[in-house]
Amino acid sequence: MASVSMAALTGDHDVRNYSALKYHTMEERANLMNMMKLSIKVLIQAALSLGRTLDSDFPPLQQFFVVMEHCLKHGLKVKKSFIGQSKSFFGPLELVEKLCPEALDIATSVKNLPELKTAVGRGRAWLYLALMQKKLADYLKVLLDHKHLLSEFYEPDALMMEEEGAVIVGLLVGLNVIDANLCLKGEDLDSQVGVIDFSLYLKDTQNNDDLKQDGGITAVLDQKHYVEELNRHLSCTVGDLQSKIDCLEKTNSKLQEELAAATDRISSLQEEQQQLKQQNELIRERSEKSVEVTKQDTKVELDTYKQSRQGLDEMYTDVWKQLKEEKRIRMELEKELELQIGMKTEMEIAMKLLEKDTHEKQDTLVALRQQLEEVKAINLQMFHKSQNSDSSLQVKKETISSFEGKTHEMLSTMKQMEERLQHAEKAQQVAEEKCNRMKQEFAGKIEAWRQHITQLDSQCSALEKELKSEKEQRQTLQRELHQEKDTTALLKTELQQVEGLKKELRKLQDEKRQLEKICEEQEQALQEMGLHLSQSKLKMEDIKEVNKALKGHTWLKDDEATHCKQCEKEFSISRRKHHCRNCGDIFCNTCSSNELALPSYPKPVRVCDTCHTLLLQRCSSNST
Repeated sequence: MASVSMAALTGDHDVRNYSALKYHTMEERANLMNMMKLSIKVLIQAALSLGRTLDSDFPPLQQFFVVMEHCLKHGLKVKKSFIGQSKSFFGPLELVEKLCPEALDIATSVKNLPELKTAVGRGRAWLYLALMQKKLADYLKVLLDHKHLLSEFYEPDALMMEEEGAVIVGLLVGLNVIDANLCLKGEDLDSQVGVIDFSLYLKDTQNNDDLKQDGGITAVLDQKHYVEELNRHLSCTVGDLQSKIDCLEKTNSKLQEELAAATDRISSLQEEQQQLKQQNELIRERSEKSVEVTKQDTKVELDTYKQSRQGLDEMYTDVWKQLKEEKRIRMELEKELELQIGMKTEMEIAMKLLEKDTHEKQDTLVALRQQLEEVKAINLQMFHKSQNSDSSLQVKKETISSFEGKTHEMLSTMKQMEERLQHAEKAQQVAEEKCNRMKQEFAGKIEAWRQHITQLDSQCSALEKELKSEKEQRQTLQRELHQEKDTTALLKTELQQVEGLKKELRKLQDEKRQLEKICEEQEQALQEMGLHLSQSKLKMEDIKEVNKALKGHTWLKDDEATHCKQCEKEFSISRRKHHCRNCGDIFCNTCSSNELALPSYPKPVRVCDTCHTLLLQRCSSNST
């Protein structure tokens, strides 16, 4: 019995722990989903208010990526390998490459980034690229459609395995409105700390109508104090950044001094190089002069003193040694020049690196100035709001003071009337008629004051109505501004489409011109072909008529004849083949240059010399 009771107790304890864990995971999923809703809402509102492409330094965008990273990390399994245990959300994102071929570009670009060293950095780079392509929701929907593959990476109670994952994917569709231009730096992506800043989601939830009450004024003052504290923190950060900027400027000044010293050193080295070159030239000139002098001396001595030849040979050897030494000195100087040139190149590389550092620091300064301008704009907005609230309070105080003055005036008049009534009671017997008249006048004045008070109340209500109408008009104007922005964006897209259509029209016109040129060329070719065909038909008719004239004669083919039948010269490119229209043999141009009209063909035709003589003889005999 004791063993049974202990088992029951342990079973109940396990069930309680399991239910507590399950409840805890459900709460985590709900909290993450709510945070994702808030971050997407804030990001879309901020992007629409700015109306420009968002950078990686934009705070709502940074918070969105932090919340997205927490959602993808929820319920991840720890994978064991020979290196150790790893737990990163880049593993399930790699599945998109297999499931959706459109994500190949993102995967290859993430793998080709050399600066990324951790799986977390690769996952963040993947999310950045997917958001820039506006396909983050599509890729995550593909993953959720294949939950049997996600079960290898996530626990069954994870956010991506439950219904909350599908809700988040549906919320991500709204981010397709945003245009982002994000910078992928390996150091930033690897070393980023995912901390959620809840101050971005603290907004003015009260309506403008509540400001009319006393609680609205206190809320505005609280917000003013909160903004002032934020401004103080921002001013502290600005002071730190300015101190950093001062340090950077000091380092820049030091580097510039070093650069100036290096440039001075380079100029001095260049001057020394020039001096060395001049010394080399002087040494060369001296050596050449000395060589010429020694040559002249040797010639004279050879001519005059043949006996002293040995001494001259020794002098010549000494001069040769001097030349060798000068050549050695020259080689050493050339080596020193090469070393100086190498130093100069290193200094130029250092100058370029320093210029890059200065450019990067200038970019950081520009970014800091932009942040300062944004902070100033926020301060101005809050200052204007506070001024508006102060002006409204002053107007209300003035109206209250005017009402109080009027009440004091009414009280004073009431006292005066009471005194008059006392005097009238004393003199009632004497002037009852005067009392009646005074009473009537008093009643008329009271009615006039009452009418005046009602008029003031009506004016106040009218002013309140005018304020409401102005607020409504302001809201309508803001809506119209948003609509105009949307229309301008649509018009810009239409303009881009029109420009694309113009480019396509230009391409089509160029293709049309090319096709027209081709058609003209083809028409010319067809005309030429028609002319050739007509000429060939005429030639065929000539050949047929000649064949009729030949009758019994054989018409030799071009391949059968290689030499002229009369002069027996070989045919070539310059010496072409020609048929005799009478006998049908092949001759050269000189042997068949005559033309006669045959009986079958009245026009003059090419005939060889023998046929020409025979035909002439026949014509002469026939004429006799």
